[in-house]
Amino acid sequence: MNRTKTAPPALAALAGAMLLSSLGVSIATVALPALAKDLSAPVSAVRWVVLAYLVSATVTIVLAGRFGDLFGHRHVLVAGLVLFATASVLCAAAPTLAILIAGRTAQGIGGAILMALPVSLIRETVPRERTGSAMGLLGTMSAIGTALGPSVGGMLVAGLSWRAAFVALAAAGVLVLGLAARAIPHAPVAARKPDGRMDWPGAALLAITLTLYALAAAGGKASAIPGAALLLPGAALALALFVIVEARSASPLVPVSILRDRATGTALATSLLVATVMMSTLVVGPFFLSFGLGLNEALVGLVMAVGPVTAALSGVVAGRVTDRFGTRPVLAAGLVEMTLGLVCLALLPRSFGVLGYVAALIVLTPGFQLFLAANNTSVMVSARDEQRGILSGLLGLSRNLGFMTGASVMATLFAVAIGPGDLAATAPEIVAGAFTTTFLVASSLPLIALGLALLVRPAAQARAEAW
Repeated sequence: MNRTKTAPPALAALAGAMLLSSLGVSIATVALPALAKDLSAPVSAVRWVVLAYLVSATVTIVLAGRFGDLFGHRHVLVAGLVLFATASVLCAAAPTLAILIAGRTAQGIGGAILMALPVSLIRETVPRERTGSAMGLLGTMSAIGTALGPSVGGMLVAGLSWRAAFVALAAAGVLVLGLAARAIPHAPVAARKPDGRMDWPGAALLAITLTLYALAAAGGKASAIPGAALLLPGAALALALFVIVEARSASPLVPVSILRDRATGTALATSLLVATVMMSTLVVGPFFLSFGLGLNEALVGLVMAVGPVTAALSGVVAGRVTDRFGTRPVLAAGLVEMTLGLVCLALLPRSFGVLGYVAALIVLTPGFQLFLAANNTSVMVSARDEQRGILSGLLGLSRNLGFMTGASVMATLFAVAIGPGDLAATAPEIVAGAFTTTFLVASSLPLIALGLALLVRPAAQARAEAW
């Protein structure tokens, strides 16, 4: 296979797209109080400004990858940037909360494209021996977006208004669009698949499955479905129908070969488990810092920023280590380090307070970046050309599902460990005990992921060497 030489502007465009996708989530979170005040809306309604983005991105990320396979990864990425920038303008000009949520839904669809397509385009942008470094850079940009969003959004909201945050996203989208249109190379004609067909029945069933699961993870209160208890069984039924339809489809959205491939399935399962763990630090951590250690909001934000900053600093290094030592040993090392970091997070803050919490994050986060670089590289470097988009979409989907699961399940575990009653009136010792319990349980998830990875034969590595 001919490989395009490393093109820094093209790689910068892919990194910028990944940065935008994470900024799209994080920059809006700090605007919620201002939105509630300006639009005279309750918190239960305003929260959908964030949830609409997450749900629509999760539901459409696999479709985004499939469209890349059918119509060209570069073309779909450019279309995603146009959609993201246009939706950001709509959000900035929205006169009502309903229109703002509609704009955020469209922005989330664009964000799904910006999450999935840069991963699939790496093969056309960098040499094979530098794939890990490129994956590490994408992980770094995602972490930078998560870290910058609250601070940049906070300054814009405080200095101007909540609309300024969406104007900034639109402007950044236009800049990345211009760079992508100029720098990202066109795929060779032989690599395009213009005669492919879209599996609309499968797409509809997958969208139903993911929507029901996303609403269940979010609480389901805004759903028209009678009772959140029906959401998960409904999602399971839709998933079963999806698998049946894909097995019988002549042009499936997710080919059965992918569903049955042991190495790919393990990579997706471990990605979900690890994302569940990382989201638990973002959801449960602030409660412990506030009610267990007594920190104010400013200090909580400062401590929470340690994770994304550490991820940003370690992402490129993790990619280079993956290139140097290979995916399997780096993946295993990352999962072991994550387990150690979670145990430290469960125990050290009880004895050393904030310093123990920060030290645990500094151990935990590089392990996550090692896993991310190695896992994504192992899947994408061995992917067939016609399946790169769908595989990158599935990787993004597994991560998003893990985020939603962590936000729901791990927060519920923490709440159960605390017990009934007002959290603000709960003794710090009880909050600390619940935090320890939650993260000791969480520390088992990377071990489960490691066990799954070790049980799988190195089929992906053999395919990569043959490729």
